[in-house]
Amino acid sequence: MSVKNTLASFAVALTVLGGIGTAGAAQKTGDYGDKAHVERQSWSFSGLLGSYDKAQLKRGFQVYNEVCTACHGMNLLSWRNLMEEGGPEFTKAELEAIIADKEVPADPNDEGLTHGDDGSRLMRKAFLTDRILAPYANDKAAMAANGGALPPDLSVMAKARGIPHVAGNAGPSVWYKAPFVGLMEYGSWIAGTLRDIGTQYQEAGADYIYALMVSYPEETPAGADVGDRSFNYVFPGNAISMGAPIADEAVEYADGTKPTLDQHARDIAALMMWAAEPHLNARKSLGLKVLIYLIILSGLMYAVKRTIWAGVKH
Repeated sequence: MSVKNTLASFAVALTVLGGIGTAGAAQKTGDYGDKAHVERQSWSFSGLLGSYDKAQLKRGFQVYNEVCTACHGMNLLSWRNLMEEGGPEFTKAELEAIIADKEVPADPNDEGLTHGDDGSRLMRKAFLTDRILAPYANDKAAMAANGGALPPDLSVMAKARGIPHVAGNAGPSVWYKAPFVGLMEYGSWIAGTLRDIGTQYQEAGADYIYALMVSYPEETPAGADVGDRSFNYVFPGNAISMGAPIADEAVEYADGTKPTLDQHARDIAALMMWAAEPHLNARKSLGLKVLIYLIILSGLMYAVKRTIWAGVKH
């Protein structure tokens, strides 16, 4: 293939990539300046030596238990996980008190039935080994109760969400700008990813969840059409089916912490990060020990090499 044909093919590829990148522009968050920008927050679990704040996780679970369980479950976790080291570390007595009024679908009874004579699902008291389930029997029941929207499971939400690395968009109709937009989009993504690797940034999900919780305006901005949904500055498209779930004093903290919207948002975001990565503390502790071991081993290997080859001219 000639150089001319190679350059032509490369230009076509950039045009296609640019068109793909810009075609998604209408689906992204609207232009609302700083309000639509997800800022990186300060977390106790960030960085090489970071770890979860047990008190914060307990507050986050209180917000989840009193507010979020009305719609959302964490079905990859069991109640007993809340007692494990590195998490909220509730005592068994505390957790039994929490689940005292919780019920889960019962196994078939002696007659093999799972539903009563009135058609309702047979239930039993929750055990510590049970999953943290959503309050609906199935997805269709959840959608019916939420105007057709399906409340997502929150088990790994902090890993499923993040902050995209994107550059400014030009409309796909401006065909001659598409190659340059393609370069900007994908170059920005690569640069952002490399920066995250270099800085060990892993808190994008928690940052996004925090931003989502605090980005509901009191009134929908002029010109924004969200229909029967709620407006949110950072949610893609700005129209979200979930209304503002928390506000100041939504939960009265058991430890006396001031119950502001900002505090609620930080605590629930931290809990979701723990739910998505419950062994973060142990992983970082082991990783640090491995790094120290490798540094010492490298020094010893270098000393051995110098000793063995000391009499040999290089």
